[in-house]
Amino acid sequence: MEIAHVRILRLAAGTALSLWVSQAVGWGLSFIAPVMTLFILALPLPALKLEQGIKFLAAMTLSMYAGLLLLPWLLDYQLVGLLLLVLALYWSFYFTARGGSAVLGTFITMGIALSTAVGSVSVDATLMLINGLIMNAVIGIVFVWIAHALLPDSMAGGFPVPDRPPGSAKPELAEARWSAFRSFVIVFPIAFWFMLSGASMSYVPVMIKVASMGQQATNEGARLAGRSLIMSTIIGGAGAIIGWNILSVAPTLIIYTLLIALAGLIFGPRIFQGKGMHAEAGTWSYAYLTMIVILAPAVMDTAGGSSADTAFWSRLVMFALATLYGVAAVYVVDAFRPSQKNAGGELLPGER
Repeated sequence: MEIAHVRILRLAAGTALSLWVSQAVGWGLSFIAPVMTLFILALPLPALKLEQGIKFLAAMTLSMYAGLLLLPWLLDYQLVGLLLLVLALYWSFYFTARGGSAVLGTFITMGIALSTAVGSVSVDATLMLINGLIMNAVIGIVFVWIAHALLPDSMAGGFPVPDRPPGSAKPELAEARWSAFRSFVIVFPIAFWFMLSGASMSYVPVMIKVASMGQQATNEGARLAGRSLIMSTIIGGAGAIIGWNILSVAPTLIIYTLLIALAGLIFGPRIFQGKGMHAEAGTWSYAYLTMIVILAPAVMDTAGGSSADTAFWSRLVMFALATLYGVAAVYVVDAFRPSQKNAGGELLPGER
């Protein structure tokens, strides 16, 4: 068996198992656990070491409590608080743009954005959100380890697995600053709008998508970033619609779990290829994330007896609008960017 096949099976099985257990138990914000599992299994990494798992959990926990510490400033000294929030979000994107872990950067962005958006409405709701996210992050990482135990890399016949995924050279400082600024422009206005809304808690799934959009657009040219944002939302939205209609006919947890596993098997070959990643891995991994983040909260709405169908389509529309804004922001920001040329005088990839 090739290493790519092992990774595809592990992604599908680990994400589906994480979703099955979280939905069967039904704790608060349980849809986040499979998202956490997906984030890590969608990278060509060996099994996380204990210290790496603790590092991811610490990053999310500290970022959420850092957002909580910003609340007094945001509520009593709005201009100072907004400036601190701007700096914190910008740094989370700059960390990734300079070559840092995209998973770690996404966890940090999510933590800051969610805690400040929800906390501006209710501190008690923020504490509940923090506890829910931390618990789901722990469960998500546990299922990463379980997936690696069930489908180890050794199934690929002794393939030597690197300690970190292959990547390009570390970006230049100016390039990293520009990429971080563009990602910030995608996320901050939407996060600020959620802060002004009185129902920020209900927008948690959308905020997760928006935070991932910012990281998705990092270190890509305008054309590539815009295309990736649109395609990931279209593909993930289509998958969610198909899954929702199937569940409307057969609303069982087994069918739900099998749908998520099937989606992993379909998206997986476009995430992993050969010994590394597919050329469009980012688009398809974020599409898989989008499908789960749209579909899972709607299933939870059904269990709670609320108008799940209305909430599903409303959330889908919000995802689409957020994506359109993100694409527009990418093109507007890059329109003011000086042309980048290489030594031969040609425009760099992504700038054409």
